[in-house]
Amino acid sequence: MSGFLFEALAFLLRWLHVVAAIAWIGESFYFVMLDRALKPGKNAPPGVRGELWSVHGGGFYHKQKYEVAPAQMPDDLHWSMWKSYTTWLSGFALLSALYLSSPQVYLIDPQVMPLEPASAVGWALFFLVSSWLVYDLLCRLVGLRDRILGVLVTLMVIALAWSATSVFAGRAAFLLVGASLATIMTANVFFVIIPGQRRMVAALARGEQPDPLPGLRGKQRSVHNTYFTLPVVFAMLSIHYASAYAHQHNAVLLLAFMAAGALIRQFFVLWHSGGRAWWLLVVGGLVLIGAFALMAPLPSIGPAAAPASTASPVTRQPDPEWARVEATTANVLPIIQTHCHNCHAQAPTMFPTAPAGLIFESAEQIEAQRMKIYQQVSVLRIMPPGNLTGISEGERELIGRWALQP
Repeated sequence: MSGFLFEALAFLLRWLHVVAAIAWIGESFYFVMLDRALKPGKNAPPGVRGELWSVHGGGFYHKQKYEVAPAQMPDDLHWSMWKSYTTWLSGFALLSALYLSSPQVYLIDPQVMPLEPASAVGWALFFLVSSWLVYDLLCRLVGLRDRILGVLVTLMVIALAWSATSVFAGRAAFLLVGASLATIMTANVFFVIIPGQRRMVAALARGEQPDPLPGLRGKQRSVHNTYFTLPVVFAMLSIHYASAYAHQHNAVLLLAFMAAGALIRQFFVLWHSGGRAWWLLVVGGLVLIGAFALMAPLPSIGPAAAPASTASPVTRQPDPEWARVEATTANVLPIIQTHCHNCHAQAPTMFPTAPAGLIFESAEQIEAQRMKIYQQVSVLRIMPPGNLTGISEGERELIGRWALQP
């Protein structure tokens, strides 16, 4: 029952995270569109920078934006912040419940960097906090010189991706890069955008003309958030794409996918103001094609039934002892039971239920999942997680021979 309740609560938490993120991103994208699509109004009140007429859902809408603020505080003022806070808090709760609570399973890969569980958790938290501190320092030092700041933030993201993939297991590295950028986005709202807006509202309440600088800083951070959005979404979804995070050039792939997301987002940002920069879609598409080409299977050599490998070739010394073992299901089953039974069993010890519902307790069950086992264990080498059970190269090689035989 406790396992069932844990999975149910984790599912509800994940659902909350996704719903809050959709609401936040949707509202953020709407205001970016509104800001870019504003046009000078013919009969606009004093202080109005631009206006936009639109039709939606059977009705007409008229939106106006003030250069700084209206002359008088409106009675009802909408604040955009709770969706952002809910997204980050639910995301951090998920990160803590899964990754930080089981670092030896999710965070650590001894082939990347041998870490103690406590150190891995500390490094993960350090990535989240330091990403915001470095980004915020760059913004404060460079100020409103957006092009220079854009270059520096890009270099920071590159350094973040390379650092994460050099410390953590690939899956965790991708997730933590996305979580770090998401932390920056929410911190922008909490520490810069909302406080600046509060200062402007307070000035209006006192009958004073608000200082435009907080608004300019808030807009700068909001623009950064909109370019981070699609890269963050990819990084979060990539935990289901082992071919990318398990690749030996996973940092390059992560940066390529995030760059493509930023380029595609820029296309739509320009579209809202009347631009049609189709070349951005072309370049973004070429970046995606290049990323998939890097991951593309090598030509298959061997039996016709053998699937092409999605991993880059790595030279390993064959184990003569295991090479003499016949690649039969009877010889592979004990290996699977030894190294996979903690997770893939009717009553697993590491999880409440078997991940993806895969159970490997009988010869028939492993035969039915022969290619999946081969890809995860022998090609991508992401199972067992962090090689907790110490599966040997010879055992991986035997599973490969068993899976690929006619």
